[in-house]
Amino acid sequence: MRVAVCLIMCMLLPLVPLSTVQADETHDQAWPGEPVDNHVHMTWAAMTLEVNDWADTYPEIVDLISIGESELGKALWVVRLSDWSTETQPDGSQKEIIYIDGGHHGNEYLGTALAWLSAKWYINGWAEGNEEAINVLQSSEVHVLIMLNPDGNDIDTRWNINQVDLNRNYDHYWNTCPTTQPGSAAFSESETLANSVYMNTVVPEADLYVTMHTGVWIMLYPWGKWPEQPPDWELFHGIREDVNGGISEIPIQNANQGLYPNCGTSRDYGYGAMGFPTFTFETDDEQFVPGSFEDLNERLGEEMDVMRYLINNVWYWRARLDVQSIAVEDDMLTLDIVNHGMASTANASLEYITANGEVSWASPLFEVNASNSSVVSFAVNDGMFGADGTWNLNYQKRVINAATWVNETVNVTATYDDGEQDRFLTGFGLFNPLSVLATIIGVAAFSNERDLRRKPDEIEDDERNATHEN
Repeated sequence: MRVAVCLIMCMLLPLVPLSTVQADETHDQAWPGEPVDNHVHMTWAAMTLEVNDWADTYPEIVDLISIGESELGKALWVVRLSDWSTETQPDGSQKEIIYIDGGHHGNEYLGTALAWLSAKWYINGWAEGNEEAINVLQSSEVHVLIMLNPDGNDIDTRWNINQVDLNRNYDHYWNTCPTTQPGSAAFSESETLANSVYMNTVVPEADLYVTMHTGVWIMLYPWGKWPEQPPDWELFHGIREDVNGGISEIPIQNANQGLYPNCGTSRDYGYGAMGFPTFTFETDDEQFVPGSFEDLNERLGEEMDVMRYLINNVWYWRARLDVQSIAVEDDMLTLDIVNHGMASTANASLEYITANGEVSWASPLFEVNASNSSVVSFAVNDGMFGADGTWNLNYQKRVINAATWVNETVNVTATYDDGEQDRFLTGFGLFNPLSVLATIIGVAAFSNERDLRRKPDEIEDDERNATHEN
């Protein structure tokens, strides 16, 4: 009897603080989940009500769309956050793009919760006038797909309704690692297909992609298939140093080494096929702790600190080349260039554009390392560049082959220091107009000085001659 009473008490205990939370009007960040496990679990129906309420309440920053349906016909909601009153950043440049998804595995509720909180934090921050949130939404677009696997979420299973592991169903070395339930083919499931279409058509220029899971407290970067470091290891290692140096001690590792070999994941697809810098953010798996009623803002506070760092600094997660000078001398062009970003680029080129808009010259490919400066030189024909042309930089944002290419105008004027030309224009050649003028002035001055020197002598001669005549 005592055992039965204790079991009933344990079942009822979670309801006690819930009623307190519901009565607290200031607690506007409560997780919209089921009563017994409100602190971790949210149904698709509850999420649908909330994200639509976000869109109705904050239309100036929330744009809600469905990017497709689950196998059972549930909408796959993406919450798009930005200051939609402007299409660009305050300085006129293109807004940065961040993509976040959660809930690949239906029973990994804290991963889904972290995706939800990543959207909710910026919505609340905007409403409260938080400067950090306002700055992010004015300079960025944050796209959040909170629950990719609503069917699995609502029946508490890892798989989707077809018993497929959605995070093994992407078209990146699909089914080439020891795995279970990868599906009949890459993108065989409506959920993963919709996610890939969104990546390719709406956010192809994203400079951050984070997919959220639950299991081991760790952040994983590519690759899952191989233990070797990815081409952009400098970027991932730099982020790890920043995070572990002052934000969180969460381990950040190559997925193959930090977890186990895994293929067909959204992380490796995002990096290997799309060229995004990607992370799998794994929260711990302590999802159902009896008597635990810690608010999600506290429960996932450290994880949100990491997410805010990644989002706030998205500008740095690519190569950012900045030409300091272009000098042409003796048939050599020398380029002084700085990379402000934390990603390297391996195949940059400098282009000369004629007044007609044609590329008449392009340098050989060169690389610029992350957060570094470089000086590179190329053999050229001095006469091929005119005063009315312009210069462009063409390069990939990151080293990975799938990275987006950018073509940016160089805002410096080339300098020319050709020996013969300089002697004619600014040197002391015989026919330089300045030289001729200086020579005339010099001769006149010399003649005048000579006359002044000779005048006393002439006077003395005149006086001597006058004496002899007398």
